[in-house]
Amino acid sequence: MSEPQERLREQIHLLGDLLGATIIEQEGRALFEQVEAVRSLAKASRGEGETSSRPAAAARREALEQLLALTGRLSLADARGVLKAFASYFQLINLAEEEERVRVLHARDRRAHQEGAAPAESIAAAVQQLAAAGVTAAAMQALLDNLYVQPVFTAHPTEAKRRTILTKHQHIAYLLHEMDFHTLTVEEEQRTLEALREEIVSLWQSDDTRLRQPSVVDEVRNGLYYFDQVLFDLAPLLYRSLRVALAAAYPGHTFAIPSFLRFGSWIGGDRDGNPFVDVAATEDALREHKALVLRLYQRAIDNMHGHLSSSARYGITPELEASISADAALFPEDAASIGARYPMQPYRHKMAYVYRKLTATAEANRRPWRADHVPRPGTYRHAGEFIADLRLMQESLRRHRGERLADGRLAVLVQQAEVFGFHLATLDMRQHAERLVAALAEVFARYHLAADYAALPEAEKVRLLTAELAAGRPLSPARLDFSDDTNETLELFRLVQRAHERIGPDAIQHYIVSMTTGASDVLGVLLMARDAGVADRLDIAPLFETRTDLQAAPAIMESLFTNPAYQEHLARRGRGQQIMLGYSDSNKDAGYIAANWELRQAQHALPELCRGYGVRLTLFHGRGGTIGRGGGPTNRAILAQPPESVSGRIRLTEQGESITNRYANSELARRHLEQIIHAVLLRSIPSDIQSAEVAEPHAAHGEWDAVMQALAEQGHAAYRALMHDAPALLRYFQDATPIDAIGRLNIGSRPARRKATQRISDLRAIPWVFAWAQSRAGLPGWYGLGSALAGWAGEDAARWQTLAAMYRGWPFFHVLIDNAQVSMRQADMTIAEVYAGLTDAETRAAIFPRILAEYRRTEAALLRVTGQRDLLDNEAWLQRSIHLRNPYIDPMNYIQVALLRRWREATGMEAEALRESVLLSVNGVAAGLRATG
Repeated sequence: MSEPQERLREQIHLLGDLLGATIIEQEGRALFEQVEAVRSLAKASRGEGETSSRPAAAARREALEQLLALTGRLSLADARGVLKAFASYFQLINLAEEEERVRVLHARDRRAHQEGAAPAESIAAAVQQLAAAGVTAAAMQALLDNLYVQPVFTAHPTEAKRRTILTKHQHIAYLLHEMDFHTLTVEEEQRTLEALREEIVSLWQSDDTRLRQPSVVDEVRNGLYYFDQVLFDLAPLLYRSLRVALAAAYPGHTFAIPSFLRFGSWIGGDRDGNPFVDVAATEDALREHKALVLRLYQRAIDNMHGHLSSSARYGITPELEASISADAALFPEDAASIGARYPMQPYRHKMAYVYRKLTATAEANRRPWRADHVPRPGTYRHAGEFIADLRLMQESLRRHRGERLADGRLAVLVQQAEVFGFHLATLDMRQHAERLVAALAEVFARYHLAADYAALPEAEKVRLLTAELAAGRPLSPARLDFSDDTNETLELFRLVQRAHERIGPDAIQHYIVSMTTGASDVLGVLLMARDAGVADRLDIAPLFETRTDLQAAPAIMESLFTNPAYQEHLARRGRGQQIMLGYSDSNKDAGYIAANWELRQAQHALPELCRGYGVRLTLFHGRGGTIGRGGGPTNRAILAQPPESVSGRIRLTEQGESITNRYANSELARRHLEQIIHAVLLRSIPSDIQSAEVAEPHAAHGEWDAVMQALAEQGHAAYRALMHDAPALLRYFQDATPIDAIGRLNIGSRPARRKATQRISDLRAIPWVFAWAQSRAGLPGWYGLGSALAGWAGEDAARWQTLAAMYRGWPFFHVLIDNAQVSMRQADMTIAEVYAGLTDAETRAAIFPRILAEYRRTEAALLRVTGQRDLLDNEAWLQRSIHLRNPYIDPMNYIQVALLRRWREATGMEAEALRESVLLSVNGVAAGLRATG
């Protein structure tokens, strides 16, 4: 066992012992022994610790029967206690595993530097590889000029843990890190252990589930937590990594590095199917963004309060002297006291005024936004003025022997201001195309432009919108007097205008049109944006989500690129076009393999189309956290994309529990972002100098494309046969998964369904994936793949060899197969069959045997393609982690089944008590799997 693994084992034992002691202290030995009995049976049911002379299979079956009987007869109080124990265990183990990742990263970094190399998958590694491949300094500068990387945080309801619980996790993670990386005295170690015990008791006594549904502002503040705690201080380190790497790889060259890494958010701007995100909520979100970033700048200034104490004897520039005089005129009541406090210290003198202006700006931000906005004296109108003040100090320092001060902590603050501005993260607006069409229909009917706009053929919609855009006349009156929905839709564009005035154009840059089915969906937004005077400062991004829409995407975009009104818009936006691809709904619509292939096809066709029309494309990848929603290792996914689909530019969503997993720990956040930048850099160079592991194989453009097309058709047919053509599937899904409980889990402000129906098509992708994961079937991450592989290859050995060659030589296919391996390994058909027992015999017989058969078919096909003996043999650490976790997840699944059966039959107070226990089980299983939706 390696040293990091041994340390992980020690920490797991420590945390387990502390949790056990807490259970005995808080609940008594009886519950502790109950937990131990359940744990022992769960391990025995997996064949661990077998000492019986009977055949292993029989012993495991007997242990499973005993475990099912025990979990089925637990009282409600005991069930809650056992669930709480296992859920708490996984929360602690997850923290220990994260700390192990930090230890491994430190060890790899030290080893790489000892060997004179860059750490793998780092910014430095990418720059070294590019330089070694022959990328010149001029070519590198061209790449940097176009570089654009923007993770976008969303409020998708997949984070099952409360903010309070996450904060406790942060405290425990800090203590584990202290024990790892600091040499503690005996007393310090004792204090740290006492603090750990205290945090674990607090964790035990806290409710895991939210007692109320979070508001939109709650979600906004939850998202901003990561900017406050991690990203604000982390971003300058990433820019520094790039500067250092470039200096090492290209000595003697000076590079201009733009603000290529920025952040976005949907939280408070995504109104698709969420009635709680209205104009007021969006304004609140924008004000929260600005308020936090202003506080962060003030915090940074406080931290360097005594740093810029250079004496006036060294001199200052006339420009800085004039600036200080101008500031004194703005704040006459403060000028004397500031001057007296900092005599002969011009930089501290200037920084005091900067702080004062930030304070005044923050005070103005607290006031409601009005249409007749007039900037107050002494406030910063936009971030550019703040940056100008900082640069005045930098320039003065450089001209008076203060280069190190100019390029030190002050330069870090300048970098932060350039990245985060006064907007912190650009807030995207998103709305469903149907809602936009309904608003336009009401307006057009009012002015007799179309009696029923929604019913018009697509060509007629485009003609009408193009004519209105060309006419340039107002679309709406100054005082909106339409229906509430239409007023809200139109008023949002006026809010965009106010945001640009009060924060700057970076506040809102993108409008996403969900479920885009035609060019009219985009032109309609353009018309409403032009009516509010923001069209020239807003990118309109169609979101293609279903299989049909992905296939139609190139034709839709060509229709836009040839439309005179849209051509004019593109010209004013620098001929840049953002297009969003939806991984969640495409998978739910078409199945795993067909969705991945359609997304791949779109990533080929759209860049080619944009090049032909001289349009600079940025693809926005709407990936979720789980495999069934486009999840998996982000850097591998980027490296598996067609090179032309990256070209130095990418936006990608960070959703729910993925935000916590990737950004709660600053070192893991840095690793994640370095991996993204590494992959984008490598995927953006000419294909003839790409390394073998990321280069696009020649066969992929011919024979292998044809194979994938055939696989996608067969996989889609198998998926559709179950999901769309099997009438019992809806009943099975409602009964044999905890979907009814998930819909009541207070993890987001957004409803689980876009419409109040019981159709699967109206269910959002997140609860769809979440429910299948809880029942351990995990269908969205693999179903149909086995039918595709086995159906195409059959008994033809040569075809199986082709599939194996595709796996070895094509990054796209390799990632497709490996991601499915993860989903398959996390699934468990024994447990899924127990969930199947929740539905009636007829429904069960119609559905579960098909699921089981496809699982076995897929497993056999994956092993044949990869040449492995078992799933995930190629990822031994992940295989081992899942193997060790399963015996601790299983009891929570079995208790959940028993509770679901009782809850669905209960009424009144008993039903409410059971519901809370079911939700506790959902949280526990999610923690064990490290996956929700």
